[in-house]
Amino acid sequence: MRLIATAPLALAVSQAKGLGFLGAGTDSSTVFKLLNDTLVTNQASPISNVPPGILPVGIGFICWGADLKEALSVISDAPLKPAAAWLFAPQESSDLSSWSEGIRIASEGRTKIWIQVGTVANCLEIAKSCSPDVLVIQGSDAGGHGLAQSSSVVSLFPECFDALQKEGYGHIPLIATGGIVDGRGVAAALSLGASGVCLGTRFLASPEAVISQGYRDAVIKASDGGVTTARTTVYDRLRGTIGWPSIYNGRGILNQSFWDYIKGMGEDENRKLYEEAIQQGDSGWGDSGRMTTYAGTGVGLIREVKPASEIVEEVRKDAKSHLVAASSRFHD
Repeated sequence: MRLIATAPLALAVSQAKGLGFLGAGTDSSTVFKLLNDTLVTNQASPISNVPPGILPVGIGFICWGADLKEALSVISDAPLKPAAAWLFAPQESSDLSSWSEGIRIASEGRTKIWIQVGTVANCLEIAKSCSPDVLVIQGSDAGGHGLAQSSSVVSLFPECFDALQKEGYGHIPLIATGGIVDGRGVAAALSLGASGVCLGTRFLASPEAVISQGYRDAVIKASDGGVTTARTTVYDRLRGTIGWPSIYNGRGILNQSFWDYIKGMGEDENRKLYEEAIQQGDSGWGDSGRMTTYAGTGVGLIREVKPASEIVEEVRKDAKSHLVAASSRFHD
């Protein structure tokens, strides 16, 4: 959640006994501020039972754009090391070895390496080359950026799980992500063999997420996420976000920018209208708006804004009740 997940959101999730992540994304120059803000905020209300020398949040990097040397320098100098580093979207898969090794050295082994993958082949490749502490299996329903060609986590996760077991990497914990927004999704993922899940889109509807009210309103209003969101590169092009490897695109809520693109509007004209929408504030979002509204297919299940801590607690509670109910139905 680049630029959206800062100290308030990450710490709120961790306070609720999840693991919150800071979204450094492609900009390593933000790492110092993100970690420092989190350190200061956590000192005011420290999270208990955290190992010595560890900051109780992770930090996520979009590796094709982030500066490894700068990121390592900040982590090395940080008085408390982030609990985890989430690595995603390198220019080349081999780049992840440098990131993994560098972070382990800079953090003196305190920062666990989480690597996001979206295919079975990549899952096995990264398991062999990087020895990750955690693999995050992202399905095609995920909001924001992911592989343009991928499958739902319902089929992708079991295949990755089986392949890792067969090749001797079954010890690596697996996190499921992509389209999971409530306790039912969590229960399903745990039934598939996940050690845990990652939620992104659900936290857009929390006051701690750094988004505009227009963006948040569009998330709450959206329904039938399988047809009102789509994977596309049009929003990156209109925003001038360049550099993503060609295998990636982004899933967002469809709006006028997308429909005009489909109808054949030239990119220059579409970009001009997009830039005008930026000046409109909150009204630039929504069905008739033009602003990028990244969200996953589970967006239709989100109906209200709640504090991030309440979201974590509610999802955990509901997941438990659904697992108990499923077990009861099975035995009956």
